[in-house]
Amino acid sequence: MSLRGTYSWPKELPELTKEQKEISDDFMRYWHERLGSTWSFQAIESFNHGYPIRTAPKTFVRTLEIGAGLGEHVRHEKLTAEQRQNYFALELRENMVAEMRRRVPDIQALCGDCQGRLDFPDDFFDRIVAIHVLEHLPNLPEAAKELHRVCNKQRGVFSVVIPCEGGLLYSFARLVSSRRMFELRYKQSYNWFIEREHLSIPAEIVSALAPYFEAAGSEYFPFKIPTNAINLCIGLKLKPKNLP
Repeated sequence: MSLRGTYSWPKELPELTKEQKEISDDFMRYWHERLGSTWSFQAIESFNHGYPIRTAPKTFVRTLEIGAGLGEHVRHEKLTAEQRQNYFALELRENMVAEMRRRVPDIQALCGDCQGRLDFPDDFFDRIVAIHVLEHLPNLPEAAKELHRVCNKQRGVFSVVIPCEGGLLYSFARLVSSRRMFELRYKQSYNWFIEREHLSIPAEIVSALAPYFEAAGSEYFPFKIPTNAINLCIGLKLKPKNLP
């Protein structure tokens, strides 16, 4: 997938009320729990977690996963003891980090924001994983810059899965899944939540990554035809550019 354009960053987010902040944190945790336990999501979850595994470097030690949620992805990985000890899972929400530490205590679960400076040296990670995360970031270019800094320029791989936001099939799938769950659970409109969460369409995401990473492969799910309209997700295998 090759596309680059001009977009406005960072994106401004409306302030949340106390109730909205509590609902937002609660629903993100609830949604992650449902994804991992509901049979109707198994096919898409197989792609979400399978693509980063298929595109991992042949040999690696250190992994950074951003937006790691409750630690769902690492349970799909077949890692050596050394690779698990060097698996760093970064999550923004403290309530989810606490639960991740309970569920997968043998990895490095960290609370932090990849849009700012991370406490790792340059070229530290052989591999970076981002599963349905980049569309949430209001300052994605800064995140791309920082992830490029910590990704090994010789052998590093950045494996990304993003939704086909704005596409016909994705919009329908949301209507019968997350929107329905949210409105049943909280008895209010889903619009304020999703408009604040899914900030970017695929073209914007690819454009923000393009100065720092180059495409090494892509895959569309479920129909494999490279168009957003009839697919749910896009997998991107990226390599860090050697910048001056």
